[in-house]
Amino acid sequence: MLILAVFFENLMKLLEPVTGAVEKKIRSALLPTEDPLIQVSTDMDHDGAYGRVWLVATADRVLVIPEGGSDGTVEVSIHDIVRIRSEALVGGHRLELERNGKPAICLLYSRSLGEKFAEVSRGIEQLRKGRPLRVNNELDRIRCDKCNRLLPVRGGICPACTSRVATLLRIARYLKPYWPSGLLLAVASILSSGAELLPPLITRALVDEVLVPVANDSGDTEARVRLLGLLVLGLVTIRLFGRAMEWIHGWTASWLAPRVTADIQSQLYRRLEMLSLEFYDKRKAGALISRASRDSRMLQNFLVDGLPYLIINAFTVAGILLFLIWMSWGLSVYVILPVPLMMIWGTFYWPRLRRFFTKWGQRWSSLTDRTQETLAGIRLIKSFVQEDREIRLFAKINREVRKIGVDTAIHRGIFFATISFLTGMGVLAVWLFGGREVLLGSITLGTLMAFYAYMTLLYSPLEWFGQVNSWMSRAFASAERIFEVIDTRPERYNDPDAVPMPEIQGSISFRDATFGYDKSKPVLHGLDFDIAAREMIGLVGKSGAGKTTIINLIARFYEADEGTIEVDGVDIRKIRLEDLRRQIGIVLQEPVLFSGSIAANIAYGKPGASMGEIMSAARTANAHDFIVTKPDGYNSILGEKGINLSGGERQRISIARAILHNPKILILDEATSSVDVETETKIQDAIAKLIEGRTTIAIAHRLSTLRYADRLIVIDEGRIVEAGTHVELTARRGTFHNLVELQKEASAIIAVH
Repeated sequence: MLILAVFFENLMKLLEPVTGAVEKKIRSALLPTEDPLIQVSTDMDHDGAYGRVWLVATADRVLVIPEGGSDGTVEVSIHDIVRIRSEALVGGHRLELERNGKPAICLLYSRSLGEKFAEVSRGIEQLRKGRPLRVNNELDRIRCDKCNRLLPVRGGICPACTSRVATLLRIARYLKPYWPSGLLLAVASILSSGAELLPPLITRALVDEVLVPVANDSGDTEARVRLLGLLVLGLVTIRLFGRAMEWIHGWTASWLAPRVTADIQSQLYRRLEMLSLEFYDKRKAGALISRASRDSRMLQNFLVDGLPYLIINAFTVAGILLFLIWMSWGLSVYVILPVPLMMIWGTFYWPRLRRFFTKWGQRWSSLTDRTQETLAGIRLIKSFVQEDREIRLFAKINREVRKIGVDTAIHRGIFFATISFLTGMGVLAVWLFGGREVLLGSITLGTLMAFYAYMTLLYSPLEWFGQVNSWMSRAFASAERIFEVIDTRPERYNDPDAVPMPEIQGSISFRDATFGYDKSKPVLHGLDFDIAAREMIGLVGKSGAGKTTIINLIARFYEADEGTIEVDGVDIRKIRLEDLRRQIGIVLQEPVLFSGSIAANIAYGKPGASMGEIMSAARTANAHDFIVTKPDGYNSILGEKGINLSGGERQRISIARAILHNPKILILDEATSSVDVETETKIQDAIAKLIEGRTTIAIAHRLSTLRYADRLIVIDEGRIVEAGTHVELTARRGTFHNLVELQKEASAIIAVH
């Protein structure tokens, strides 16, 4: 019993929340001692119509429970299930649970739930075989949890439900390191707003105390002249003070906003560097580039030109309302009357307009992504003479951007035209009812003039709020896209429970390891093999057999779905990630070089390496001779991706980089497949020196290059079908022998032609 208790304690459950009558229905179908391990719903009923059917799996049973109706529950023992199968249908998918001697149990669901039911299928298979339940219980969401709308990006944010207040507060947290400047900005905003509120009061005094008595020819003219001078001097002083505060405000905002944006960009870039390859598998590079550039620029523009004046205008509106009520609460009702209508209109219309801005941003990301892909593949495009085709594809996406831009502009124009109409009604109401009050003697002419001035001051910010709302919506949508990346869980570099292994020996063990990029379609199936420290292993198999996937798992670019992979007897998921990768070197078929000097590229894996170390590594890699023929030798600047070097030269620099890195585990992924025979010989000599004293896993297109490997492991459709030395496998006349013969035939045909 203790063993069972520990077993179930370590299970990873896949449970969707359920409440109300459905919860009671599920609970009544379970035994008191049963605990659901899998509890998920479909989005289609048994007839293929929209509806929900719940699948509940325990350690012993699988229950299928329709959400509606009083009966229809089907149950099957977990041990009576002989096969679980998922297949695509027209308009959806079907999950089949095949049973011994009974009809299969079928569940229908839409394509959007494919990832979830792939996990369900895998989980039931694990329970059926008596294995621990290991499923991904953090699936990417396709719909918003609040409004059930489809998300623009799987697992992303819902633009309709994101709180702009929360986004603004989060942006404000980046002000903390600059709080003195933030305080200065706030003080300048308050004083600038105050300076805007005083002139109408002075105007009232000018009219009531100076101009009206003159018109009526009453009072002391000399005293009124002196008062006129003082009031005008006051206006000048207030105006100068207000402009000074605006200057301080603008300068502080211009100093502060780029720093806040730079901090956000730095955090975004750090997170992009720390995210797993699975994150990049699901997203296009162009969309991420758009977030790092266009979205950041949009946010900065708002922080410089939008947010500061949002603060000023907010204080101004609040002060104006107080002054209006103080001067005449009755007349202020007519001034304020359009405001609720404007707010109602804004509340009704802005969510719609915001969706247009979100779509506009998405279309721009698509356009950026298309441009990036086209420029990256420009050689291929030209070699196949596909310029016109790419221009047409770009034009199609550009038309979509134009269309959404026009639609956004039209709806924006409708909104502001309505706002202007409402403010115009307010102005007419003040003149009508305010003029009547003046004629009846209820208020003075100066008060009416002050009211008109305040009304202008009030409506202008309110109309500006409508314009800045457009701006703010786009800026906040940009900020939300940035924060979405920042909030993505990074690789576990700082896992406090990780085992530090600064020095490894290099032994590797696969223990029943299964993995698939799509969890419903495993690429590797239950691999079991060992690699001794300092042993050279060759991985052999057809394209797509799973060879590169194996080295991806060793480098922990991905983690096994089932089983374990161990280095020196320790599960790599428990090893400190930095320690693991620092001791793994990879030489790829297409070497990755960065813009910069040859020396900097060789020293990439060992920053701070001396020139002597760099040159020694280059000599070992047979790269020194061609490097010194360059105009600037080791200081020669490489173009993007090393475009000004030949393929063999790039590969030898890549090998020199691996030599200088001095890894304990070396991975060679088709390192010589794209070069000529002479260059291959030089690279092979360099590799022979590189593999000395290291655990080496090599994948080679030319099987003859693996002749000197200690062992070969033959992979076919994700399974090990043969293992042994080159001589042993050739003599066995199995899969490896067939691959060698096919390659010989292909080489002979090429030689003839």
